[in-house]
Amino acid sequence: QVQLVESGGGLVQAGGSLRLSCVASGWTFSDYGMGWFRRTPGKEREYVAFIIWSGTMAYYADSVQGRFTISRDNDQNTVFLQMNNLKPEDTAVYYCGRYSTGIYREASAYDYWGQGTQVTVSS
Repeated sequence: QVQLVESGGGLVQAGGSLRLSCVASGWTFSDYGMGWFRRTPGKEREYVAFIIWSGTMAYYADSVQGRFTISRDNDQNTVFLQMNNLKPEDTAVYYCGRYSTGIYREASAYDYWGQGTQVTVSS
């Protein structure tokens, strides 16, 4: 069955870095765009970044542009999120999702999600 498993979260000081991974299984990974979203308590899932199926184009939320980099390895069925210069406001549970149809900045465009990985940035 379709599975997405995130890893790489943790506790880091402001200004530090983390690299999140999301391993996919149960489908042809290279056929789909992939996205990263995040959620904090009491808020809706927030778009972070999107990468097309080939990895040749990527798009970012304004809040992370220039600090985060999304990439993918289609041979390893994995999408990554490199997060640099982290800020306390980046604290959230981060989710990867498989893009299906619609506006890639909206969570409703994704049909499968991982379980999430917690990122906590201390000031």
